[in-house]
Amino acid sequence: MTMTGRERFEAVFRGEMPDRVPVTLFIQDQGHFINQLHPHIDPWDWQALQLATIEVQRDLGVDIMARLLFGTLDEFQWMLLGGLDVSRSTDDWQVETTEQREGRTTLRSSVIHTPDGDLRQEYSIDEIRPGTLMYACTQKPVHGRADLELVAAYEPGMRPDYPERLAAKVAPIREAVGNDGWVGLWAPHGPFNMASLLITEDVLYSVFIEDPSYYRRLMEVSLARTRDYMRACDAPGVDILFVGGNVPGGFIGRSNYERYVLEWERQQIEVAQAEGTPAAYHNCGQIQSLVEAYKGLGVAAVEPFSPPPKLGDADLAEAVRLAGEDYVIIGGVDQVDVLQQGTIEDVRRATAAAMAAGKPGGGFILQNADFLEYDTPMENVEAFVTTALEGCLLYTSPSPRDED
Repeated sequence: MTMTGRERFEAVFRGEMPDRVPVTLFIQDQGHFINQLHPHIDPWDWQALQLATIEVQRDLGVDIMARLLFGTLDEFQWMLLGGLDVSRSTDDWQVETTEQREGRTTLRSSVIHTPDGDLRQEYSIDEIRPGTLMYACTQKPVHGRADLELVAAYEPGMRPDYPERLAAKVAPIREAVGNDGWVGLWAPHGPFNMASLLITEDVLYSVFIEDPSYYRRLMEVSLARTRDYMRACDAPGVDILFVGGNVPGGFIGRSNYERYVLEWERQQIEVAQAEGTPAAYHNCGQIQSLVEAYKGLGVAAVEPFSPPPKLGDADLAEAVRLAGEDYVIIGGVDQVDVLQQGTIEDVRRATAAAMAAGKPGGGFILQNADFLEYDTPMENVEAFVTTALEGCLLYTSPSPRDED
């Protein structure tokens, strides 16, 4: 019996064999590929953009995966962009923000006055093309323990009406997707990634060895700041939560990840999945060395498993073998070298190889590794979908996932 997209995803996450490998597209809801297809849509009209991503997937015949980000996180969005919540002031958190625009770049500087001292942060918004915005934190707000304690003591918490507001925004997307797929929501990052928005990366990558007590406090504060938001993200209509890990496995290595990072990330995943909604741990780049370590997260899925040589180092067949039945693997096809810059034949070859490597055992979802970039030819996307659907019937013989 033919399954719907929703049933297909549900079967995979229950550890059951679906009628075929789920095939989906990672299309972000702000700028990039969707702006290429619909340049007339206001880049800040998140709902129109998200509905457009749904219809593109439906027209192509894939299993729909909506990924809500912009427009749904409201005040928490500012924490993801610049580090601190500068969207509002309270008696103990007085925010002064100035903006300076140079060409297509807006520089936003904030000073936060607290009873015990000031914090400063700065980030830029670059409109790299009409409708596509890129964000970068150019001045991190925390420069030591004293600053961190100001954040812990005075940054406003989640507003009481946040869950209700979020649920209202999810509802029309859930209705639009229907039974053709799942609604995913970008939830708070893992604490290591959240800490990288507060302090410089060179400090972050050394502090866990040089100052363990300060590192521990960074992780505690990062978890505490996001806990209520994470619980709220498990809203009615949300089928899966995406949690940004983005810990560079090729740089930090498995032993350091397991010793210093994993337990804190596991606690975030535990909050995300507390009510039974599965979470997917999103870790870009070189992650092959961490495939077995991810089992310790207790997470339902890991993505994006970018293949070599440039964006990642994933050996998909080996990752499937090592992951076993511990988590679902999502990804497999390079969105830049193959889908954006490759020929149709390149796309077909890479897609067929990823499908053959990933599908034994059933715990796999084929997807472009990360979001489709601007200037990705539509004919390449169509070739990806056609090739994937031609090769998506599952093996019924014993699979590598069942082997030692």
